[in-house]
Amino acid sequence: MRKKAIVLLSGGLDSTTTLAYAIKKDGMDVFPLSFYYGQKHSFELNQVEKILNYFEIPLERWKLVNLDKSLFETSALVNKEIEVPRDRDFSKEEIPSTYVPARNTIFLSYAIAYGEIIGTGEIYIGVNAIDYSGYPDCRPEYIEAFEKMANLATKASVEGKINYTIHTPLIKLTKSEIIKLGLSLGVDYSITHSCYSPGPNGEPCGECDSCRLRIKGFEEAGEVDPLAERYLSKKYFPDWWPK
Repeated sequence: MRKKAIVLLSGGLDSTTTLAYAIKKDGMDVFPLSFYYGQKHSFELNQVEKILNYFEIPLERWKLVNLDKSLFETSALVNKEIEVPRDRDFSKEEIPSTYVPARNTIFLSYAIAYGEIIGTGEIYIGVNAIDYSGYPDCRPEYIEAFEKMANLATKASVEGKINYTIHTPLIKLTKSEIIKLGLSLGVDYSITHSCYSPGPNGEPCGECDSCRLRIKGFEEAGEVDPLAERYLSKKYFPDWWPK
């Protein structure tokens, strides 16, 4: 019998790769968990059902949590008055305006609660400490601290019924390594979404941090992004990409 695992699934490249890893590498029986918090790129959630169908995961297993967006309005990903940055200088060590207050802490807290309900401490999250855009809650030391806290926080863990493990299979990989891993696991990246500022039908802008990291990752992996034809901007594309 396969072990149950909760996978945080946004509909993006990293979380979809993490889902594939949990299923195909670790043999987990997965329970996807997603969140709507007022994000401008909520188009990504439209992709989740496609991803679940692709991996033959029953739709009734998917939990979508709706959070009060007013809690996150200092973020450019939520506040309509703050523009999503484009052309940002990645060499500067700064936390960008797209940072969402305590996002992974909130998401993981829901995950450990859900884990206590379904009887598992196995939690997967697609955080990355290399191509991570400066977010503090994507670092290994943060994950280690949260895991320790999780095992002090619930009735099931204190009674020894659950031992929480936060799995971060992508945390030390570059974006190109993540893409290569995903392709080896059979991920169809055409059904994923990465853009922070998409067009009306989900067209990626090609200029926000997330688009640029994705473009760079596919280029360095020597692969063509199946979404390339849908990009609104071709600014960062290498010459050999589809025009």
